Amino acid sequence: MKMLHSGAIMWRYDIIYTMNREDFFIKEIGNREFVGDDAAVIGKMCVSQDAFFENVHFKREWMSLYEIGRKAMLVNLSDAVAMNASPRYALLTVAMPPSMSRAEMSELARGLKETAQAYGVQIVGGDTIANTKLDLSITILADCPKPLKRKGIKPGDLLAYTGVLGQGNAGLKRALRGGRVAPKNRFRHPILRGCFITHAARHLRVGMDISDGLFADLQKLSRLNRIGFLFDRPIDKRVGCSGEEYEMLVAFDPKELKSLQRIAARCRTKLTVFAKAARRRYRNPCKAHHF
Repeated sequence: MKMLHSGAIMWRYDIIYTMNREDFFIKEIGNREFVGDDAAVIGKMCVSQDAFFENVHFKREWMSLYEIGRKAMLVNLSDAVAMNASPRYALLTVAMPPSMSRAEMSELARGLKETAQAYGVQIVGGDTIANTKLDLSITILADCPKPLKRKGIKPGDLLAYTGVLGQGNAGLKRALRGGRVAPKNRFRHPILRGCFITHAARHLRVGMDISDGLFADLQKLSRLNRIGFLFDRPIDKRVGCSGEEYEMLVAFDPKELKSLQRIAARCRTKLTVFAKAARRRYRNPCKAHHF
C-alpha cells in the first residue's frame, strides 16, 4: 500500500513468503554455512556455479554460438564480481547434440575462451557429453580475501542499483515474439560491474548481482537481514521483475553516498538510489523465475 513519509509518497510491501520448489530443494541439500551469497566462501576462495541450458535460458535462434558461449561465461563470472572476488579458474561441462558441426563447436568454444581470457580466467577442465540439446554448466574459482556478502544491512541504510534495469525482460519478450534482439541488449550481452565493485566494496554493507529481478533479489535480502524497505519512487513491475540483468544491488550507510557517486562516475556506471532499509515487511510482487 502507499504510505506518506517526510512529504513524499513511499511504497510499502508486506511480506508474504511461500517457499517455492527451488528453495525447498536447496534447503534439503544445502549447508547453511555456505548457502545464501552469490558464491560459497571457502577459506580465501569464492566458488560458484550456474547452468545455461537451451530452451530454459536461451534458444539457438536467439543468439549465435559465439554469443551463447560468451553469455554462459559472463553470467558465471557475474557471481565472482558480485562478491568482490577475482576469478581465476573455470571448470566447464558442455552437453551438445551430435549434429553440431566442428565449425559450430569452434564458434561456441571461441565465445567461452575469449570471454574467460578477457577476465584473466583459465579454463582448466570439465566434461563433455552428447545430449539432445545444448546445455552448459560452469564452475568459477575466484580469489576473494574480502568478500562482499548479502548480510549486514542496518535500518536507515540506502539501497541502490547500477545501470538501467528492464532490458533483460524486454529482450526476452522480444525474442519470444520472434523479434530481433539488438546485439548490445543486456539480454544478449550482460555488462559486469567489476570496476565499480572493486573500488566501492569498502564503502558497502552488502551487495549482490541482480539475476532474478530487483524485486525478487530484494526478497532475498529482506529474509536474510530480517528487514524491509521504504521505496522513494514507484518502480514499474516491468523493471522490478526483469531477470537476467546482472547489474548490482547494493546497500550502504547514507554517509557513504557521495564517495559511491564519485566511484560510479569514475567507472562510468549509473547508480540509482531507490529505497531505504526499515523495520517493516516486504513482499515480492513478481512470479518466480525458477520452478
